Amino acid sequence: MTSLANSSPMKILVLGATSGIAEATCRIWASQGASLFLVARNAEKLAAVASDLRTRGARFVDTAVTDLDDTTQHPALLAHAVNALEGLDAAYLAHGVLGDQTAAEQEFTTAEQILHTNFIAPVSLVTWLANFFVQRRSGVIAVLSSVAGDRGRKSNYVYGSSKAGLSTFLDGLRNRVDREGVTVLTIKPGPTKTAMTAGMKGSEKFADVNAVAKSIVAAIDKRVDTLYVPFQWQPIMFVIRHIPERVFKKLNL
Repeated sequence: MTSLANSSPMKILVLGATSGIAEATCRIWASQGASLFLVARNAEKLAAVASDLRTRGARFVDTAVTDLDDTTQHPALLAHAVNALEGLDAAYLAHGVLGDQTAAEQEFTTAEQILHTNFIAPVSLVTWLANFFVQRRSGVIAVLSSVAGDRGRKSNYVYGSSKAGLSTFLDGLRNRVDREGVTVLTIKPGPTKTAMTAGMKGSEKFADVNAVAKSIVAAIDKRVDTLYVPFQWQPIMFVIRHIPERVFKKLNL
């Protein structure tokens, strides 16, 4: 199968385009001359990102300002993006929030919002995109999940459970659509240096966002199924998943 890197030019939909990882990934695609349709809810930041990508060499950049939590808007939004790009090769979903774990422990409404943003809204988007790509028997859906979804920990189990649900959904979707020529890539980053994580303890040791973005672009080009990034998170999470529960529940993680 021909690599996406050899297609000219790629037409890519980016959902949650102002997130730190998404923006870094888009800068690489822009330098390759890709056509990009960017979606985010902050109009000012989205316009700045779009302008920067045009300067970096993107062949075409269009945008839509919307709150992706509103699932009723998804069909019209996605159809508009496809029309604007005059086709679609790949969709990259970076929409999500860390949320407030402490508040979510006390109030279900807070937990519900995290679960909606990180799981329900992506399921709505990915379902439409999967059916679109299946009809054409080609395409890539790349979704930012997280290593946090590999095992629940007391420090972020609401966020982690939303990502666990998303990863499992993507597993099943991949099993359904791979035979139809569609790639579903589950991206599991470890902690990464972005604006979202700037205030977190130990953030100076987090992964470089540009290195993470480079790995994501390569994985999409190669049509990888699952990407742990940086790579060392794969063996780390293998060990964490296999710690016996009687030991694990005593750990402060």
